[in-house]
Amino acid sequence: MSRSQKFLIVLLGPTGVGKTELSLSIAKHFDAPIISSDSRQFFREMRIGTAYPTDEELTKGKHYLVGHKSITERYSCGMFEMEAIELLNEIYQTHNLSLLVGGSGLYIDSLLKGIDDFPTPDPELRKSLHEQLRNEGVESLRQQLKILDPEYYAKVDLKNPQRILKAVEVCLQTGKTYTSFLTRPKKPRPFTAIKVGLNRPREELYRRINERVDKMIEQGLVDEVRNLIPYRNLNALNTVGYKEIFQYLDGEISLPQAVELIKRNTRRYAKRQLTWWGRDDEITWFHPNQKDEIIQYIEKQLKEKSNGKT
Repeated sequence: MSRSQKFLIVLLGPTGVGKTELSLSIAKHFDAPIISSDSRQFFREMRIGTAYPTDEELTKGKHYLVGHKSITERYSCGMFEMEAIELLNEIYQTHNLSLLVGGSGLYIDSLLKGIDDFPTPDPELRKSLHEQLRNEGVESLRQQLKILDPEYYAKVDLKNPQRILKAVEVCLQTGKTYTSFLTRPKKPRPFTAIKVGLNRPREELYRRINERVDKMIEQGLVDEVRNLIPYRNLNALNTVGYKEIFQYLDGEISLPQAVELIKRNTRRYAKRQLTWWGRDDEITWFHPNQKDEIIQYIEKQLKEKSNGKT
């Protein structure tokens, strides 16, 4: 491998598939620092509900962008893109290779391709959309998005009102689809990417998700969410595992009902994640148990890409 050529191994896959454990083995084998692209693990107050790496796991490899923000801080996909590029430029001073791990497709894409600058928001349009959300609920915005940008509608988290509002806002303001801003030509990057996808048979994945939710409850998810009640309106907490427990704490549903909702909504989220990556033919997919095959594949890719092959 040339000293001047830098690589980014991208280890992606749906929630609960087993990325964290495998990433530690890959990081150790290649002496690669780990950068998180899990948009929920950025926040230090959300440890249990986001399956945050354990202290032991964090000590097994050099980790970046895990728990580095507070839920009270504004953090966007564009900010992540800039921060991750700066970080990689530092890492590449001493390493030829780094490892990006996570399941947030939009954040991964922003680092690999770049997100073109969105237009400066129109205050009046934004105000009217927020009023629409408040008065009519998220469903009206969903229906608008379905008409304005059916491609983005098919893969966005339909339970995330802020993301839907943003997409509708861009569509109305520019007359273009939100997707068009996400699929423009790639920006120059200081690395060559190698994408490795992890997946399991659906039943196996869903069983792991269900077991992980049960484990979160045992670890104290209810208390974690209870401590965050003063911040419940922040966007970071508008996510699976937290919304349902807030409903329980409000007395709207029982704890068993909340647990079942978390499991169901997490399974649906995993399905949406897989849909997001379904059209990306640059990803080579493996079962997480294929550690040796994955390492061999990465080594082969490094060799071929170093020699100028595709």
